[in-house]
Amino acid sequence: MNAELSTNKLHDVAHMGMRATVGVIFIVHGFGKFGNPGFGGWISSMGIPAEMQIPIALAEFVPGILLLIGVLTRISGAILSIVMLGAIFLVKGASSLTGDGGYELDLILLAVSLVIIVSGPGKVSISHLIGKIPRPLQ
Repeated sequence: MNAELSTNKLHDVAHMGMRATVGVIFIVHGFGKFGNPGFGGWISSMGIPAEMQIPIALAEFVPGILLLIGVLTRISGAILSIVMLGAIFLVKGASSLTGDGGYELDLILLAVSLVIIVSGPGKVSISHLIGKIPRPLQ
């Protein structure tokens, strides 16, 4: 009984740690894109309008915060999955898994985002504390 209880608590903490780590990564990456003229110029060079700078930054920053606190995690995971698919195929061209222009980190972030969509917020989250939130909105 005690081993089962501690395993369940460890699972909950590990899940929260995974969600929080990915959330912080996206908060930092998204925040760095706000008001950064270099990023606007860079995306323009790839054929993406510079006006997309703020929506791209928001698409990373806001879901990152929501993952960190454990609210709307499935929706956030879906948004971040789309962002990562864009990074892999549009930005990196899916040309090399490793090395310069490699997409291995993007692939890991995509995989974790997909796991979060399936697993939801977990027990260490605001969604769990509130309760009675419909599953798709958790």
